[in-house]
Amino acid sequence: MTAPLDGNALAGVFSELFCADLTTAVGRCESCGNANALGTARVYSTAPGIVVRCPGCDAVVMRVVRKEGRAWLDLRGVSYLQIDT
Repeated sequence: MTAPLDGNALAGVFSELFCADLTTAVGRCESCGNANALGTARVYSTAPGIVVRCPGCDAVVMRVVRKEGRAWLDLRGVSYLQIDT
């Protein structure tokens, strides 16, 4: 068995994935199971952060908060996010 690497090993793949247009990425809703492009989601941006809801069942699939040079991304509502590279 090989020894695991630390999280810094993700730097290369993350830099490739997160420079893509994520509105075309497909996410599967944890609540209803529908898979849709993020561009079809319902987005509410009047709160302190952004709330993203499934277009099928209206469940919260993502939250984004930005403040003072930092960003928090909560993806608890998606079981996967498929990004074309």
